Amino acid sequence: MESCRVLVIEDHALVREALLRALDQLGIPCEQHQAACAAEAMSLVEAGKEFDLVLTDLMLPDMSGFSLLSVLAHRYPTIPVVVVSALADEASVKRALKAGAAGFISKAMSSEQLVGAIRSVLEGGVVMPDHLSATPSHMRPGRKRGIDSLAEQYGLTQAQTRVMELMVEGRTNREIADLLGLAEGTIKVHCSAILRALGVPNRAQALVVLARQGLRA
Repeated sequence: MESCRVLVIEDHALVREALLRALDQLGIPCEQHQAACAAEAMSLVEAGKEFDLVLTDLMLPDMSGFSLLSVLAHRYPTIPVVVVSALADEASVKRALKAGAAGFISKAMSSEQLVGAIRSVLEGGVVMPDHLSATPSHMRPGRKRGIDSLAEQYGLTQAQTRVMELMVEGRTNREIADLLGLAEGTIKVHCSAILRALGVPNRAQALVVLARQGLRA
């Protein structure tokens, strides 16, 4: 990604400024927008801004962050929304993912970790708190058969099946593109087709669906 447009939704000024400083460290031009509440955020989104990423807290003054996630997922399913919150317990993370979050970043992260997490999401990856995230591993016995079976069930092509397999391993779009020798734009097209086939709005929820069917890294 050569440049990005990011919206930060956070009512605490110091935290909001810290997130904006993290965006300055991405190493690519980043058009930054900020909102202190859900109403301000919706005004910016509804104005037609095409955001590459939205970062939001769960504790907002005018609306529950979970409710905002649901609204954004329903009205703007193509915009990845990542939660940045101090509430990183398993129940909160699962509730956020169910509401439509594309990832979850703990406020306990260092600034360096935060920058890395944001960069990963912009590259098509999924970020989760360390104690909940699955780490890539060698293929488990029987996983290949499971992937092939699901691919047939959902009508995926051979190329889409290979991309889905690498998604399960936790690879970002850029990593998948490098491994398969394809353009990153092509990988995005395959990922979009996989999400449509699974009936989910984002990669985080796709991984939840696949995990429920026995496919994990």
